[in-house]
Amino acid sequence: MTAARIGLYGGSFDPPHRAHLTLARTALEQLRLDELLWLPAGRPWQKARRLAPADDRAAMLRLLIAGEPRFALDERELHRAGPSYTIDTLRELRAERPQARFFLVLGQDQYAGLPTWRDWPAVLEAATLAVAGRAGEAVHAAPEVAARSPRVERLAMPPMDLSSSAIRAHLAAGGTARELAPAMVSPEVASYIDSRRLYRPTVADSGAHGAPARS
Repeated sequence: MTAARIGLYGGSFDPPHRAHLTLARTALEQLRLDELLWLPAGRPWQKARRLAPADDRAAMLRLLIAGEPRFALDERELHRAGPSYTIDTLRELRAERPQARFFLVLGQDQYAGLPTWRDWPAVLEAATLAVAGRAGEAVHAAPEVAARSPRVERLAMPPMDLSSSAIRAHLAAGGTARELAPAMVSPEVASYIDSRRLYRPTVADSGAHGAPARS
């Protein structure tokens, strides 16, 4: 039997947006994946800011990926104690599906920063890296990563100027997610964000003069 080809797409997804979905769909098609697992991080150890609650981030992802049978939400990192390390997830998944071939979906910035990850040489052994380079540019690895000749697939992505931080800034300034749909966020995710009033400043987030705290 042919080994299953499984994509792994991790991140804070805070909130998930159209570029996340485009990258995931690109990975599905270009890598000929049987399945792509979305892996929202519980405690991303390289992020200092406070994230939206885990339940809300999982709920937004469910809305985003509904209707694509090859997408699945994997919540293991949300429920794991301590920081979220990719190598821990890879080891668990390889034990659960020893015959599968795993593809770790990354952006260029993540790929360049790979030497800062926990046990990064083991990550290279456990999965093929699938890197979304910037339009018209080759993907670039840090010298110590390139020296190991990692297995890398380049994902050809259309240029998309979207970011979760820009969405959060818009909402913190009093805007609504509905104003960003459908160009930046899906209508379903926008409705969820507005109904839950996510990413809006609260009294606890305000300073002495009522200004929103920085995040």
